Amino acid sequence: MTKIKRLDAVLRGEKPDRAPISMWYHFGNQHLSGEKYSAIALEWFEHYDFDFLKLMNDYFYPMPEGIEEAKSVEDLRKIVRFDPESCDWREQLVAVRIIAERLAGKAYFIDTVFDPWQSLQRSVAGEHLVGLAKSAPNDLQVALDLVADNLIAYSRKTLSLGASGIFMSLLGSSSQMDRELFLEFAKPAAMKVFEAVKDFGSMNTAHIHGVGTYVDDILNFPVAIMSWEDRLEGNPSLEEMKRRWPGVVMGGIDHEQVTRVSTAYCRENVREGMRLGGERRFILANGCSIPTWIDPHALKAMVDTAKAGKV
Repeated sequence: MTKIKRLDAVLRGEKPDRAPISMWYHFGNQHLSGEKYSAIALEWFEHYDFDFLKLMNDYFYPMPEGIEEAKSVEDLRKIVRFDPESCDWREQLVAVRIIAERLAGKAYFIDTVFDPWQSLQRSVAGEHLVGLAKSAPNDLQVALDLVADNLIAYSRKTLSLGASGIFMSLLGSSSQMDRELFLEFAKPAAMKVFEAVKDFGSMNTAHIHGVGTYVDDILNFPVAIMSWEDRLEGNPSLEEMKRRWPGVVMGGIDHEQVTRVSTAYCRENVREGMRLGGERRFILANGCSIPTWIDPHALKAMVDTAKAGKV
């Protein structure tokens, strides 16, 4: 099978010749141009010969004009709609255009975004975010709604340029945020984005970060693929999620166990992941970003093991 036909079979619930594989880590390229980042991403994809490219996106949500932190109602009200091309996201879109042209007809790629809550937490509101949820819940919900609108504009742009889906990272686990906060603030804003793009990306993915996944609360996300840190204790297994959710599951590789170990260990980690994932509705990948210091020879061996298809 070709890379595209392999993914298409999985997405249709059919049995592919083997599980498709991809892996990723943060390149730390947020200071670079989109042209330079596209070269890095394509070299990564082509060197390891993955079945699809999960495009990282390390360009941060822009800080509202005139502030360095959002810690008050007044600050939250400075969060407004903007053109995705007017901030650092334009560099990611430059990369998307180049990658789409290079991979057209050869392989799919999906583009990463961070859910509205996490977008605020990673830079704009940071340490103040939980406090704002308690002191100014209505204003925070308005702000999250605006962030969702900006993410929708960005996501529709990247999908129109050739991405096959968005990979949205969410903090939907007990190790990352209280369930009440997730249900009141994070999930509704993320759901707004997913609903807005559900008809535009065949590989739209929900990635649930952390341990203690709120399984009951994520099963209605309108996405094709569910990704979470399945190999970590306290999270549902691939088999359990497949019983409870009808779509494709993505995981199987323990991202915490692929460095400072032998190549043979890494190969067995892949074989074990394939056994856990099964023959249908499964994409082999890391549960979350792998460390950047992984031995490239071990990583290549992991891909070769997956391609052998023997568990």
